[in-house]
Amino acid sequence: MRLERRTEVPRALLVAAPLAAVAVTLLVTSLLVAWAGAPVGRAYALLLEGGFGSRFAITETLTRATPLILTGLAAAVAFRARLFNIGAEGQLYAGALAAVAVGGLHGGTGYEVAPAILFPLMIAAAALAGALLLLGPALLKSRFGVDEVVTTLLLNFIVLLFVSAMLDGLMKDPMAMGWPQSVALQDALQLDKLVERSRVHTGLAAAVGLAVALWALLKYTTLGFEIRAVGANPRAARFAGMPVGWTTVKVALLSGALAGLAGAVEVAGRTGYVTLDMSPGYGYSGIVIAMLAMLNPLAVVAAAVFVAGMLVGADSMSRAVAVPTYIADVIVAVSLITVLVATMLTQYRIRR
Repeated sequence: MRLERRTEVPRALLVAAPLAAVAVTLLVTSLLVAWAGAPVGRAYALLLEGGFGSRFAITETLTRATPLILTGLAAAVAFRARLFNIGAEGQLYAGALAAVAVGGLHGGTGYEVAPAILFPLMIAAAALAGALLLLGPALLKSRFGVDEVVTTLLLNFIVLLFVSAMLDGLMKDPMAMGWPQSVALQDALQLDKLVERSRVHTGLAAAVGLAVALWALLKYTTLGFEIRAVGANPRAARFAGMPVGWTTVKVALLSGALAGLAGAVEVAGRTGYVTLDMSPGYGYSGIVIAMLAMLNPLAVVAAAVFVAGMLVGADSMSRAVAVPTYIADVIVAVSLITVLVATMLTQYRIRR
């Protein structure tokens, strides 16, 4: 048996691959549900009902999906250019911390800044923090060939330690009664709600808009063509005269900015301040979402809603049939493996 690269990938196969990956994921995780002593059919029904079965469930799923869309876009655009950004988690926290550093300015500092000016500054600071955090690994890769997987992964831990130091030091909220959290954003900088009596905020609309914009950039612009060319074959792109190193840098800035925006949106739309448990792994889940979407920015939105529904629905399932909520994490992890295999089979066929 050997693998033979396909000369042409059928469109139907591109659509069927992620669906098959999801089906295999549910089949594999059903064994774990049965091992836990719960009825598989009822457990999955509760999982779907908890994520999509009511107004509350849908709004909570969309709230959870908002940062996942942005981290999924960050991973998708980076992977398109073969820049394997594993550091979206750290970039998210860097963006959140930068947003609070700008948006947490209150009266008593000796000056006042109008919210109309402070809000765009807050968003820009978050995007810049995420972009600069990925710029270093991108330069190390393009100049010295340093593996960006290692550098971006290790930066996650460095950023989290830095955030912990800031939450216990310069940015600690004096009103938090000793709890390690940052000062809060000004009320005027909080994002508006999209649905009354819910936590869904306008960050969802912004994330969907960025997905459409990124899709158009990749499909219709010169930069998008360069990104796709560098991702397909860097040596051929360099031979054709494309600035491979400069394209990698631009992709790093874009990817890091998107992950940084995820942190700002999460702070301004949901929490109002930074804590160390603000993100339950949104940056890492973004990688799964990007792969589920086959690196398509529009499909990232659907994949993010799916993953968010699994995470939200797991709580309901756990309470009803006593299955650990970690089953949702297992579903996300197994889906990454199956999607990688499905992606490989779209590019290669098995020959005897």
